[in-house]
Amino acid sequence: MNRRARGLLQLLAIVGLVGAGWDVAAQSATPTTFVDAYRDPVARILAAATADHAAWRRLATLTDTFGHRLSGSQALEDAISWSVAEMRKDGFDAVWTDPVKVPKWVRGRESLALVTPRRIDIPMLGLGMSVGTPAEGLEADLLIVSSFADLERRSGEVRGRIVLFNVPYRGYGQTVTYRTNGASQAAQHGAVGVLVRSIGPEGLRTPHTGMLSYRPGVVRIPAAAIPVEDAERLARLAESGQTLRVRLSMEARHEADADSANVIAELRGRERPDEIVVVSCHFDSWDVGTGASDDGGGCIAAWEAARLLKQLDLRPRRTVRVVLYTNEENGLRGGLDYRTRYANALDRHVLMIESDLGVAAPSGFGFSGNDAARSQVTAIASLLAPIGATHIGPSGGGADIGPSVAAARIPAMSPEVDSTKYFVIHHTQADTVDRIDPGDMARHVAALSAMTYVVADMPTRLGEAVGTR
Repeated sequence: MNRRARGLLQLLAIVGLVGAGWDVAAQSATPTTFVDAYRDPVARILAAATADHAAWRRLATLTDTFGHRLSGSQALEDAISWSVAEMRKDGFDAVWTDPVKVPKWVRGRESLALVTPRRIDIPMLGLGMSVGTPAEGLEADLLIVSSFADLERRSGEVRGRIVLFNVPYRGYGQTVTYRTNGASQAAQHGAVGVLVRSIGPEGLRTPHTGMLSYRPGVVRIPAAAIPVEDAERLARLAESGQTLRVRLSMEARHEADADSANVIAELRGRERPDEIVVVSCHFDSWDVGTGASDDGGGCIAAWEAARLLKQLDLRPRRTVRVVLYTNEENGLRGGLDYRTRYANALDRHVLMIESDLGVAAPSGFGFSGNDAARSQVTAIASLLAPIGATHIGPSGGGADIGPSVAAARIPAMSPEVDSTKYFVIHHTQADTVDRIDPGDMARHVAALSAMTYVVADMPTRLGEAVGTR
């Protein structure tokens, strides 16, 4: 069977599944007609997006020029100013910033060393929003536990010690609770500090930072991450019967909230400009590496997805809005501000897309929405077969779009990618543009742009039966 025949059979199979769920009102404009109407423009989008490595080059400019973009830093604000200027050069119909106050956490100097039974310096990164140690540092015996349950079993041994959670990585969602909640859990039993085995696969002795949360009413103790390899080494030493003592020094501190902003650019819809499709990311990053995968790449991909439509003179019926949210990493202030600022317009948001798991080549999209909308995006995804992005997963969304999605029950989507490599470098010094494949990023842009365009241009709103308007 040749390629064209296989593609036709695939299309017919998808159309059959889609059509089965649509009511009689849709018969005047069948799913087949709906999909076929976009075959040529989607082909143009895919070809243009994958013709060169423009997206990767723009990401390199962002990360090489400004480096990390921690909330409250001058680097983030300089990057915001640059993005606004560049978007205006790109010719978007409107570009503006919405001011947002963000928390300012400063890492300062920090170090960790094993001092007993011998001196060994250990790579570490203080966890975001942690308090610091006393100026002279903090020295205490080390207690190593393998889980919260293990901590409870050994609660009588905790007081006055620094606790190390040496918990094997079982996937980000399952393991990250030790980073976010470990300090308060240990402090309840009298710990004076916490170390966390980095939340990610082994990564050439790289510690992973990330935000912790202190529980109200519980003493705030300093917390840091150490590499997988060092956590295992310390565990082996403890298992051999040796008493381990460590010295932790952290200058971490909180300062007054700082000025920042969400960046917004629009390609205005030609017929229904008040209906909006959002394609988005978060522009801030942690203060290590250059935030290329998390989430500079997602921002450039979202930006390029809309820019391509202008370049190709593909102006959809609805408005395409690019949002670069601020402060996802340690506060979510940008996403919360968007929900509040645009509360009266959320019912006119047709779809919100967020790219925040790296810019590897997507296999499709995760999607959250009603059955009719799922059938429609499944049909659209069939057009992405040339780049292998046809799968529609059971759920989609993102931290920044989450507040708006929840407030107005807006359909939500996120690219599905292999995130294995992403979590190796996530929140580390190794998160640089060199780890991103330019061709994969181009395919990521292609999928985002094509999905955004078709949903924004459909004759009827996503989730409504075709032919009902």
